Amino acid sequence: MIEWVWPYMLLLAPLPALLRRLWRPLANRQAALTVPDVGMFRLGSESGLSGRTRRLHWRAALLWLAWLALLAAAARPQWTGEPVSLPTTGRDLMLAVDISGSMGTEDMQLANRLVDRLTVVKQVVADFVAARQGDRVGLILFGTSAYLQALLTFDLASVKRLLNEAPVGIAGGKTAIGDAIGLAVKRLRTRPDGDRVLILLTDGANNVGEVAPVKAAELAAAEHVRIHTIGVGAERMRMPGIFGALGSRLINPSAELDEDALTQIADATGGRYFRARDSAALKEIYGIIDALEAIEQDPETYRPTAALYFWPLGLAWALACALLLPAPNPSNHD
Repeated sequence: MIEWVWPYMLLLAPLPALLRRLWRPLANRQAALTVPDVGMFRLGSESGLSGRTRRLHWRAALLWLAWLALLAAAARPQWTGEPVSLPTTGRDLMLAVDISGSMGTEDMQLANRLVDRLTVVKQVVADFVAARQGDRVGLILFGTSAYLQALLTFDLASVKRLLNEAPVGIAGGKTAIGDAIGLAVKRLRTRPDGDRVLILLTDGANNVGEVAPVKAAELAAAEHVRIHTIGVGAERMRMPGIFGALGSRLINPSAELDEDALTQIADATGGRYFRARDSAALKEIYGIIDALEAIEQDPETYRPTAALYFWPLGLAWALACALLLPAPNPSNHD
């Protein structure tokens, strides 16, 4: 059906008539003309209105129609469709993804090739987000600072795109785990109890920020936010030596990962800690979400709309063009 966004604009329809009535013309102080013969001004009984009067009436009608069409366009008519139900499962999932400089470490396998950690996280989390139809998903990216990249939304495609477009180190080279948790709690606290979940992925330890991770976890527990933490990164990586493979050595690229802190965060909020040493282990993220208990929520609906203002606006433009055309000549009578 057709609805009007600003229907009160139609109340301005009689405005030109009111202005014409209130706006009195200036007194004509010019002397009257003396006409020797008034026969030419007489209205013939058969001709009706003179040609000049007809032209004035014709232009006045077009002006009125153009004015009404402009008001109709200003009132913003739109076609509103039938209500469409949104699938809801009652889960609000906030993803906090570490994009600090260390996430560029190439120690993980993907499709039989060595890639950096963030590339693996992007692919696995993108699949994870795509499978969360009916859930609200939000995204926080953090490094030296934490940033809210996407509010909780059903638009999963936008969340995936924003994550895929995030480069390593754009948020700084350090890791502010506590600030990321604090930002997530701030956004989740308005959601229903028992329905607040944060999944935090990192490859390091908190070394910057205003809030300590354990303190942030206490705040999360007070707000009933459940946090699942995931430590990302391989435990063995061969580094080439000066002479190539001859002098290579094995190192632990995840030596800075603070597993104790991540475990404390998860335990304090009723969540779980997972260790993802490769892409296959990282996919356990699916099991985390599947294990969550869905909370009943009121069904949400939306009604698709389509703007129609351009139709009356086009009519007004056409009428304005018609005013530029020569007026129709009245019929001549003897």
